Amino acid sequence: MVDRVSKEKRSKIMSAIKSKNTKPELALANALSEEGLNFSLQYGKEKIDIAFPEQKIAIFVDGCFWHGCPMHSHTPKSNKSYWVPKLEKNKERDLAKNNRLWQEGWKILRFWEHEINNLEIIVKKILNELNEMKKGR
Repeated sequence: MVDRVSKEKRSKIMSAIKSKNTKPELALANALSEEGLNFSLQYGKEKIDIAFPEQKIAIFVDGCFWHGCPMHSHTPKSNKSYWVPKLEKNKERDLAKNNRLWQEGWKILRFWEHEINNLEIIVKKILNELNEMKKGR
């Protein structure tokens, strides 16, 4: 199936999509700030969404469509020859990034964008990890 919009329109749509400081990332960052936590955004060469460098905790907020959420991701009906490889590369890149960070001693926490609807639960998970790191796990 061919794309239903022109190349120019598709380009405009795609260029408007943010890859960093997305609404879900900022919502989580704001909730963590409210807890009085200090962290870095878009940290290091791996561009960690939210990082606690001292504790080596890397947090990523993955978009359901872009990263293949099992609940919400779908294969677009048009231009499959573009989208299928693109979305697969995103997943492969996530795994490679996880492996590099893990080898450097980082704890990786990944959350789907839809999970941000339950900020309290996510913040508790992060606080638990930070507390475990303090205990010297």
